[in-house]
Amino acid sequence: MSFRGLFLSVLSALLAQSTCAQNSSSSGYNFVDPFIGTKNGGHVFAGATLPFGMAKAVADVTNENQGGFSFDSSTVSGFSHMHDSGTGGGASLGNFPLFPQPNCPGDQIDNCKFPKALRGTTFVNGSQEARPGYFAISLNNSIKAEMTVSNHTALYRFTFSGDNLSPLILADLTDLSNSRGNGSVAVDNDSGRIIGNGTFNPSFGIGTYDLHFCADFSGAKIRDTGVFVNNRAGTEPKSVNVVPDGVNTGTDILPVGAWTQFNAPDSKGEIIARVGVSFISTDQACSNAEKEIPDFDFDGTLAAAEKVWKEKLDVISINAGGVSDDIQTVFWSAIYRGMISPQDYTGENPLWESDEPYYDSYYCIWDSFRSIHQLITLLDPESQTRMVRSLIDIYRHEGKLPDCRMSLCKGFTQGGSNADIVLADSYLKNITEGVDWATGYKAVISDAEDEPPNWSVEGRGGLTSWKNLHYIPTDDYDPFGAGPFTRSISRTVEYAYDDFCIAEIAKGLGHTADYEKYTQRSKNWRNMFKKDQTSLLSGKDTGFTGFLQPKFLNGTWGFQDPAFCSPLLNFTSCFLNPEGHETYEGSCWLYTFFAPGDMGELVTTLGGPSTFTKRLQYFHDSGLLYIGDEQGFLMVFLYHYAGRPGLSSKQAHFYIPSQFNTSITGIPGNDDSGAMGSFASLTMMGIFPNPGQDVYFITPPFFKEVSIRNGQTGKTATIKNINFDAAYENIYIQSAKLNGKPYTKNWLSHDFFLSGGTLELTLGKNESSWGTKVQDLPPSLSSYGGSYGGDKRWMVDYAMQ
Repeated sequence: MSFRGLFLSVLSALLAQSTCAQNSSSSGYNFVDPFIGTKNGGHVFAGATLPFGMAKAVADVTNENQGGFSFDSSTVSGFSHMHDSGTGGGASLGNFPLFPQPNCPGDQIDNCKFPKALRGTTFVNGSQEARPGYFAISLNNSIKAEMTVSNHTALYRFTFSGDNLSPLILADLTDLSNSRGNGSVAVDNDSGRIIGNGTFNPSFGIGTYDLHFCADFSGAKIRDTGVFVNNRAGTEPKSVNVVPDGVNTGTDILPVGAWTQFNAPDSKGEIIARVGVSFISTDQACSNAEKEIPDFDFDGTLAAAEKVWKEKLDVISINAGGVSDDIQTVFWSAIYRGMISPQDYTGENPLWESDEPYYDSYYCIWDSFRSIHQLITLLDPESQTRMVRSLIDIYRHEGKLPDCRMSLCKGFTQGGSNADIVLADSYLKNITEGVDWATGYKAVISDAEDEPPNWSVEGRGGLTSWKNLHYIPTDDYDPFGAGPFTRSISRTVEYAYDDFCIAEIAKGLGHTADYEKYTQRSKNWRNMFKKDQTSLLSGKDTGFTGFLQPKFLNGTWGFQDPAFCSPLLNFTSCFLNPEGHETYEGSCWLYTFFAPGDMGELVTTLGGPSTFTKRLQYFHDSGLLYIGDEQGFLMVFLYHYAGRPGLSSKQAHFYIPSQFNTSITGIPGNDDSGAMGSFASLTMMGIFPNPGQDVYFITPPFFKEVSIRNGQTGKTATIKNINFDAAYENIYIQSAKLNGKPYTKNWLSHDFFLSGGTLELTLGKNESSWGTKVQDLPPSLSSYGGSYGGDKRWMVDYAMQ
């Protein structure tokens, strides 16, 4: 069976197995399944959180634990209070886990298990439960653990059953990656309160961060307290400090923590543990907990969390039109995951004093610029506004916009200066309240003009070559900054698009000379295009000519197999490793399609609409494209630029639900802080964005009707499918009306969502001429006029072939 045929068969099977749903969903909250993507490297955070919340509580397993919990392991080693979601790097956060034990065998403290490596306990299969704001699991030591959160506080309800109960709960000075350096912990003998702090490493960046916690307990009388070091515990002293020994690191790091032991709980067998966290101090961690959850009310805290999630999700409503529960679950779960990160650390930034919001866990903007921020702009423009203000404030105090940032640290730059794209996208879509766009403009200009000393974590490298040669050479000569001298192809096309986005802001702010300058620089992607380069797969010529290729300082060409770093050839060879590749997490095949600001020129360069369409279809059908990496998202919709919007719809239905479904492996790659979720949800709404532009590609929603209420204007925008069928036979737009008037463009601007209105799409089983004419295509820097012999009817003619 062919690659495409295999996935089509999976798609059909999934549709056949799904049960039919009611015509409309009363609340998206009820369809969210946080377990989607918690196996086989999805790394999705399945625990309790508020939208963009700092506190994130879940059970931590012993391997594949980037999100804390996963079904890749059956052993739980603790319950911790902060996590990231869907990360592709090492495990992050997971600091200061609690671990409960029903008693110490023989009533001897040292018979309890203290080190992480010894205390792991399997969980009862099928006991795990998750919904927005809540997570629960039962361990095979007769303990049920439930958790919910407020903004900076995790609340746990441990229910103990069995005989001879004298529960002990420890707090461990560790994190998921065992990166702790300095640390201290203390326990109060009367209250059982445990406070502590530690210095940790970020998971995908440089530097260290300090974090503090404060744990209090309710529900049983204190029996005893103490600390532990290594695998031994004692009742004296009541505090301990630890420093790195210079020898033991990682899994060999010295286990250190504190514990509180209780008399048997009351008849319910419950002990409530409240843990506040802070980047400022233990005093602030305690204050956060006391202010947010003063009375240890688990049910009340959970109800408040559920209410917040329902309000966030209720800005969108659907008429499912008979679509299965599974499809609705994919949709709402995807939206939910798009609201987990970035995380609001406002008031918790010790690095500088500011009245501006502070957000963290941009993990990474190279991933999130493509669809996450567009989803947030649509559904929660207030949060997107605060994120933009935060990005600008980071520039104000650190001198550069981040491309990746976690735990107050600078993360690694994977390609261009992609915060430029986020700022442009937000600027064009009316993200203005409280935003200092003058400083924001200085920030993006700094990215374009000023090379930092370490461009591996911010800004751009190779700017001298960029300005003078108009591309990033392979083996560049760059004595002005440090960074990995790789990725010359992908950096070139990304820098070009970053400059395109800067030009858009320049135009809006009236900087005419800058607009012309950066518009010209945005065309530099063409300088890496080798028009006679061919591509072989399995020794056979693919039939397509012209690919991006490495180019040296003297202008001569190098060679990288166009399929290299695709799923068909050395797939994992193009990460941040120091040599051997000139593209990042993708092939020349993929990056040759990346000219989002000038698709008119790209279609021309690749041979015109017919050849372009055939080439793009081959890219999808052959297996060269991996939709589990974010660069693949835009490739689904590039048919719009060749006058074939129907093929974009067809391709969307190929990937959903074959690779985006309700299984615990139901996303094709790691979620990258919600990137996979935002792709699926926007695709299913029929409004996928070209990031950094005021453009949404129109395809039919996966439901009969979708409505979005705008948080800035209060207006509601509705997209309706006429002739909709839940079996998805009618997936091609035949005609459209916008507010009752014929609409032929195959794209929308953001004004539709700000102003509200109704877009009606009449569907059929076959492609039509709708959206195929030159004047109906999305805007492009280069005009199509005359590009194909001057006959502007070619789009209709081609679409009807």
